[in-house]
Amino acid sequence: MLSPRASAINFSLDSIAAWGKFPRFCVNTYRWGDRFFNTYDSAYVVGTGTKFNVKLTTDSWVDTYHFILPNNQKMEMWSDPSTSVGAYLTYLAVSVGYDINISNLFGGVKHARSRYRFGFNCSLLSVETYIENNDVGTKIKRFGSYDDISMPFDGVNIHAWGIDAYYFFNHKKYSQAAAFSFSKVQRRSQGSLYAGLSIYSQNYDFDFSGLNPRFLELLPPEWKYYHYNARVHNYGLRFGYGYNWVFARNWVLCGSLSPTVGLRKGYVNSDEDKLSFSLYSRAKMSIVWNKGRWFVGAVGNADVALVSDSRTTFLGTNLSASAAIGYRFNLW
Repeated sequence: MLSPRASAINFSLDSIAAWGKFPRFCVNTYRWGDRFFNTYDSAYVVGTGTKFNVKLTTDSWVDTYHFILPNNQKMEMWSDPSTSVGAYLTYLAVSVGYDINISNLFGGVKHARSRYRFGFNCSLLSVETYIENNDVGTKIKRFGSYDDISMPFDGVNIHAWGIDAYYFFNHKKYSQAAAFSFSKVQRRSQGSLYAGLSIYSQNYDFDFSGLNPRFLELLPPEWKYYHYNARVHNYGLRFGYGYNWVFARNWVLCGSLSPTVGLRKGYVNSDEDKLSFSLYSRAKMSIVWNKGRWFVGAVGNADVALVSDSRTTFLGTNLSASAAIGYRFNLW
């Protein structure tokens, strides 16, 4: 009499390696890569014991736009506050997710804004890429000698994308992933210098043609049809420093600052491409609590971009704050 036999698919690495020569080669390559790219000093950084995490996030932000015009005339604008919610799934060093704007559900911003972000983090390096589309309404707060005003302005259309790759010099003891992607746990305080490459594109279109004539006469004459247009690509060196402070059991507070300097190619209020100096800066802070497989974190960001030509200087700032709650788990 034959006894019944039960079987099930097993996706553990040892089981995959037993399938044959090529699967075994893939598993051995993966294990080598994991040791090379993701090895920490366990006295400072430890793994979570899981491969996956899923988290829900909320993100609130505001943009500011500052122009310095000829004759030292200044213009300042603030976007309407906006809030999004998102969901992210992380597997090992790779994280992918999507945010949607919910401000219009609560009587807030009626315009569109979307973000897509992708990140790869390991002990040696980090790679981040993003795409942003912004049609958020703004208010002009200052225009020349007109101070302390609050004039609605809907002529904003911004599209930007970028990719950053940078190396951590003290990668054995400092983990950026512990502070910002929640895939590691920092056990003891430590910091690191980092450096790398950055490529980012900026497409700005500000349409001022609907403003009162008393404001239009303050705009530079080269702004054709009362538009400020900038389409530029930036290629730079990014360098910075981050520090994780473990100030209590299960808690870590991180601060990170990284300017990017390089070259900008494109046009600003002109049909002629020009090569010029590029400057961008990013500051980040986070606070994280870990308990078992659960984690809670809050992150603040301040991104500042400078675009200038012979007559106009533009400074764009994005201020954002996010919170996340998540759970770590294994599927195999």
